[in-house]
Amino acid sequence: MLQTLQIGDHILVNKFIYGVRLPFTDITLIPVQTPKRRDIIVFRFPEDESKDFIKRVIGIPGDIVEIKEKVLYVNGQPQRDETYINKQDAEEIPHIVSTRDNFGPITVPKDSYFVMGDNRDHSLDSRFWGFVHNSKIKGEAIIIYWSWDSEATWVRFNRIGKILR
Repeated sequence: MLQTLQIGDHILVNKFIYGVRLPFTDITLIPVQTPKRRDIIVFRFPEDESKDFIKRVIGIPGDIVEIKEKVLYVNGQPQRDETYINKQDAEEIPHIVSTRDNFGPITVPKDSYFVMGDNRDHSLDSRFWGFVHNSKIKGEAIIIYWSWDSEATWVRFNRIGKILR
């Protein structure tokens, strides 16, 4: 999620925005709203549910997601206004080698979401391990409340209070 989030950032997560859940289960007692495109969500990593991951929602149920030559398309429309993404690698990897730069098209199933990191060239996300089911979402990341730069051993005051969008 670099540059949106950096190592050492501590975030507040709204755990009630998507509904009130029965403690210690995936059961939603009172649904409130569903994630929207571009929400930054925290969820249980599908390949190891003991870990929490944070990514941006790219596709909601029913969306068709495709990546062609590093350009993201949602429902056939190029998403060129993604000002938050960080592309560091100019080289394009062919689809037969990796799904990083050429992927899909794929339709997002009911109750699931397609998520990607903002650091697209170095993100382990839905292109590699699939969709995030609604029941695995813990909440929406909303603000950085503390940021520590371990290399400089100093607080990053300019990041504290940053609203995540």
